[in-house]
Amino acid sequence: MAGADDETAVGKVLAALPDWGNVTSQLNAEVARRMGVALSDLDCLHALNRHGPATAAALAKHVGLTSGSVSRMIDRLDAAGCIERVRDPGDRRKVLIEPTAEGLDRIRAYYAGLAACTRDELADFTDEELDVVLRFIHLVRDNTADELTRLRAAAPDSRR
Repeated sequence: MAGADDETAVGKVLAALPDWGNVTSQLNAEVARRMGVALSDLDCLHALNRHGPATAAALAKHVGLTSGSVSRMIDRLDAAGCIERVRDPGDRRKVLIEPTAEGLDRIRAYYAGLAACTRDELADFTDEELDVVLRFIHLVRDNTADELTRLRAAAPDSRR
């Protein structure tokens, strides 16, 4: 990892990432607080919005929760009017969790200002520059997911 005094382009990018991650995490926590749900609940709504209705087990995998924790998450989101439980049309024994239009509208409203200003800022980029930005985002996402998997598989830190 680049040091704090690394003035190369790579060093500057690496130095900027933690601040971006931190402010994004704080924004998401504030949105969750205002919606009356937990931070992991926003991850659930994102997964449902992106991938469609899912079983509780599939949601647990998407957000990295245990089955007990995902049950409580589903209850919170249901109480907040953000999801509903529906029978799986392919297997009536299964229950799917799907986002409500109201829940998705509420979450979109909190991010609308950020989306609008980001869209405006991105308008100054060429298609080629946006391709590079998108490639970078995918690389960082994939590397972060790989590191998360590695840490979850590793023995716990003995200094706790």
